[in-house]
Amino acid sequence: MYYKKRYDNMRRVLHVGEYQLKNGSYGYRWTDMFGKRHCIYAKDLDALRIKEQKLQLDRLEGLKDAPPDLTVEKVFETWIKLKRGIKGSTRSGYIQVFESLIKPAIGKKQVILMKRSNIRAFYISLLDEKGLSIGTLDNVHTVLHQVFQFAVDDDYLRKNPCDNMLKELKLSYGDHKRKKKNALTLQQEINFLKFVREDGRYWHLYPIFFIMLNTGLRAGELTGLRWKDIDLENGIIDINHNLVYYYHGDESGYHYSISTPKTKNGIRKVIMTQAVIDAFHMERKFQEFLGLKSIDVIDGYKNFVFIGKNNHVQTYNKLNKIIENIITDYNKWIRSKGITDQNELLPHFSCHILRHTYATRLLESGAAIKFISAQMGHSDIQITYDTYIDVTDEFKRVQIKPFENYMDSVLGEPNCEIANLNDYIS
Repeated sequence: MYYKKRYDNMRRVLHVGEYQLKNGSYGYRWTDMFGKRHCIYAKDLDALRIKEQKLQLDRLEGLKDAPPDLTVEKVFETWIKLKRGIKGSTRSGYIQVFESLIKPAIGKKQVILMKRSNIRAFYISLLDEKGLSIGTLDNVHTVLHQVFQFAVDDDYLRKNPCDNMLKELKLSYGDHKRKKKNALTLQQEINFLKFVREDGRYWHLYPIFFIMLNTGLRAGELTGLRWKDIDLENGIIDINHNLVYYYHGDESGYHYSISTPKTKNGIRKVIMTQAVIDAFHMERKFQEFLGLKSIDVIDGYKNFVFIGKNNHVQTYNKLNKIIENIITDYNKWIRSKGITDQNELLPHFSCHILRHTYATRLLESGAAIKFISAQMGHSDIQITYDTYIDVTDEFKRVQIKPFENYMDSVLGEPNCEIANLNDYIS
């Protein structure tokens, strides 16, 4: 095919697709595999040809010409549709994160135009302007990194602009700045349970909170328990599923489902103390006294242990709301007695803190870390150490005592009287 040479205003020969604009800048146009025409521009011819070389390199490396409407949102929709091997609740969580945090900011952006600087600016805006924690940003990164990796695997991008981005920000902002979730102290635990048992508004809830504090079950594991999962004779709870509530993305919208435990180690046998066994018996007696009976059938599962006054299953959100009310009423009662010491008040906490507290009590009692990890259903022992266990000052004092006694027996009691100082100075 004959090509008529074209020149710019400096009499330089222009390549096929190149042209000069009236303002003196340059452009290059081409048609992609979809039949869509594209243009790139530069102030001078040398800069334009550098951009052309990059386009050629992309083609040589097999990168596709992305259609103009290939936005972050469209890639996400394809990715989530094809994503397999995740629980329904996880899928729902991904969608919620994208819709609430990612889509409003960068959902309409073209994927091929998203650079590392764009991702970094987006993450920083979530931290600084929206006040997100590093933990929540981690959830955003989990979704966005997979979306861009999907574009990389489909040959639209050479590399993932999200790579190592969260790691860099953790170093900058400090992962240590996450708000620490403290376990209840022993006295706070005693005060909480005593108030629940003796207050006429909450007495029927004593068994469920006692069991949470003395088994460390996750909220979904606890609320999903059926009577057939509990061996009261041998003192064993069989944890083999969770009760979850999430958006299913169909006509039914939000509803309950049964899911597998959080991790492989989450499927486990939890050993009960006699007091926990007694609490289950108490729960059954309370339900008989109040005329309650489980009526829900969820994915074929029925006869749930913990139900509300409407005979429906208890849920994580309901229990958290109840805890919030108990804390408010307890603290109001304490203040009504003229007690102003903040240490006498209950702190704000959720169901998960009760699990956190159980792990801490086990450690304080001298339980082996491997046993604690097994009871909690952790994938490895380090998680038990890092995530759940708070070592209290009182526990530290108890633990240092054997060392102190040993050193005293070896070295004898030190003589550190201030009066002896002059002997060393003179």
